[in-house]
Order: sequence, then C-alpha cells, then structure tokens
Amino acid sequence: MAIEIKEIQKFERIGAHSHIKGLGLDENLRALDVADGLVGQKKAREAAGIIVRLIKSGKMAGRGILIAGPPGTGKTAIAVAISKELGKDIPFVQVSASEFYSAEMKKTEALIQAMRKAIGVRIKERRIVLEGEVVGLDYNMVPNPYNPTQKIPESATLTLATKDERKTFTVSGRLALQFLYQGIEVGDVIMIDKETGRIVKIGRSERAKKFDIGEETVEVPSGRIEKEKEFTYVITLHDLDEANARRGGIFSLFEPVSKEIDSEVREAVDEQVKRWVEEGRAELIPGVLFIDETHLMDIELFAFMNRAMESEMAPIIILASNRGFAKIRGTDIVSPHGIPLDLLDRLLIITTEPYSREEIKKIIEIRADESKIKLSEEALEMLTDLGEKNSLRYAVQLLAPAYEFAKLRNSDKVEVEDVKRASELFVDVSQSSSYLKRWEEKMLSQ
Repeated sequence: MAIEIKEIQKFERIGAHSHIKGLGLDENLRALDVADGLVGQKKAREAAGIIVRLIKSGKMAGRGILIAGPPGTGKTAIAVAISKELGKDIPFVQVSASEFYSAEMKKTEALIQAMRKAIGVRIKERRIVLEGEVVGLDYNMVPNPYNPTQKIPESATLTLATKDERKTFTVSGRLALQFLYQGIEVGDVIMIDKETGRIVKIGRSERAKKFDIGEETVEVPSGRIEKEKEFTYVITLHDLDEANARRGGIFSLFEPVSKEIDSEVREAVDEQVKRWVEEGRAELIPGVLFIDETHLMDIELFAFMNRAMESEMAPIIILASNRGFAKIRGTDIVSPHGIPLDLLDRLLIITTEPYSREEIKKIIEIRADESKIKLSEEALEMLTDLGEKNSLRYAVQLLAPAYEFAKLRNSDKVEVEDVKRASELFVDVSQSSSYLKRWEEKMLSQ
C-alpha cells in the first residue's frame, strides 16, 4: 500500500518541488553550487535572497516580483524556495494565468480568490485534538471518477499512539487526501483538530527518524490521544470568505466550494480578522501568490492587480514569464514580457539563464533520486546529452518511461538501452515540429 501512495503523490504533481528546502545561500547570501535542492542559477537565487530579507523587514509593500527566463530554467523552483525561506506556515499558491478565465466566475473574481488564498491567518485557541505518532496508515484506494487512470483514497485507517495509549480511527476520503498532500507517513507526529479535520504535522518521531541531519524530530507525546490543548493553525482569508458566505461558521470548511463571493462578505471577514489581531487571538501572514505564464493575463487583470498590490491585505505576488516582447493581451501594445510598463516599473525583476551541462546532469540526478530511480553512469550521461541537446524537461520526462523499460528487464537500474528505447518512443518539441512539417498536408488546420 505504501508504494501505491508514493506513486499517487508523484503522478498528481503534488510535491513536484518537495525536494526544495530553501534558496541554498550561505550567511553572506552567496549561492552554493548545489544546496537545498537547487542547482545553479546563482545570480537569481542571490537576488531572491535579498527579496526574502526585504519581505521579512516589511519593505516589499506595493511591489511585486517578476522571474523572467527561458522555459525550464527554474522559475517555479525559485518561487517555491522563496516561500520556504519565509517560513513553514507561509501560504504558497501557484496558478497559471489561464486559470483566471473561467466560465464559472469573472476573471477578476478568480484573481481575488487566488490572492486571498495566499494570505494566511494564524489562529490560537483551545480545542479538542487528536495527537500522537502515526504508527499505522492504510489507504483504501479507488479509481478517480474523473480520470480512471488515477487512484484516489476513498477512506483510510489511521492508528495513532502516544507513550501511554494507542487507538485506531477510520477517516474520510477528504481527510485521507490531506494525508497524501502533506506527505504524512508512519513515524510522523501529527495533531488533528477533531471538529474541523485540520491536520498539523509536528515533526518526525525520534524513534522513527531516517536521518541524523536535516530532519526535524520531536518527542512522542505522552498521555491520552484525545485531549484539549492550545491549537495553533493557519487558515486563509479565502477559507474564511467561503465559510462566512455559507453562514456555517468559520470552521465549516469542507462544504461544497462556492463560486463568486460578495464584496460585503470579504469586508466583514477583513474586519473580523483585524479584531482578532487587535485582541491577540490571531496573526496575519502574507503568503506568496505565484502566477505562471503571466503574458496570458489581459489589460484588465493587470490593471486590477496593479491596484490590489497596494492593499494592506495583499500577498507577495511573484510573476513568471518566458516571453520576450509580446502584445499585452486585449491591446495592440507590444511590451517586454507582455506586461504593461507601469506594472513593470513596480516589479523587482530576476532573470534566469539556461543550465550548463554539469548543472543539467546534477538536476537529473536529483530528480531521479526524488523518484527513487537508479541510473547507471552511462544512462545518466545519455540523459544529460538529451537535456543539453533538446531540453532539460525532456530529459527529466524520460526518467519514468525508461524506468518502466528497466523493470521489464527485471532490473532496478536504468541503463542506456532503456533511455534509448524511451527516447525513440517519446519525442521532444523539435522532433514533434519536424513531424508536423513532414505530414503537414495530412494534418488538420484552422
């Protein structure tokens, strides 16, 4: 069962950057060659380090960040690293600009919701919780009704233990999904809010630790599993918006998701949060909103975001673009990255560059290790060649199919023949373009 869970995590792209722990900088904000899961891009990482310091000192108000560079040069990885450096409770929301154009809601509403998902509220109160070390976690996996090739948990059996007690619980599929998303596994010490189902991963049990360095370990709790204690957790402004829109109270967080939310509801939530902060019951945590493919935003969204950045309740906005000079969507104006100049003037711009051969090789090694795939030295060299000649993403994409071919040979290590066979079946962008030109007359066109 544990193997099946691990496959689901990889397939869902949840934790695609889970190996990234930070920016990999020394005490002088100099980037190390390989550190915290990042490779190369030293100039960009050092610039991001300065931005982290500006954010922590409250000097980024009203400004945003743009990470610009060719595809596959680590723009998303750097954004994730920035959020990691800001703290473990910092909300990190990643969206593509195309997601703002939905038939279910206005594009500005979609942007507002994304921004409020990236603003956390750390709440402290006494609640009934379940706390203990996970000593058993078994999932009942069923086919995803929307994609039968995937499996999702229908329910799970959870066994918790303290030094004095041991209990087994049956949990719903929604809670089981949270276990998967957070990477909860046997040996973790967790705390669950009994009323809301919110999960907090406290750390790794000392008696179940895997590594001597680089892993946060905690003592196994004593006493009863179910207890009353001060429960500190982070909830987003969007969660509060939805709970209040449903009039079900702030802890009715698992009802069907609503679409558009009235501005009056948001104003009431903002006032409530301000009162909590003044009373010392809560703390506001501006998180990170990462918007990829920024050129897909139109002039209306850019104008709206430009104004929203000045709000006192605004997250840190990081944009990413792989475009050069492009038309601003909704206009005939050509601008760098397809972004209006007045917004560009308010952005700190970080640039990324193509990776060197050695950096490509190291990244492939890291991704293979993250996917638990063993590579022979010759296979690694061939993948590096493909990454240098075609693209890094293409080389990384070949890891999984090459591993499948290795398993067909009853081997746990990928060899050159496996990489070669995978590369013959799966083409990269340039090969796909050549294919289109070859069969252009037989392909459909607009």
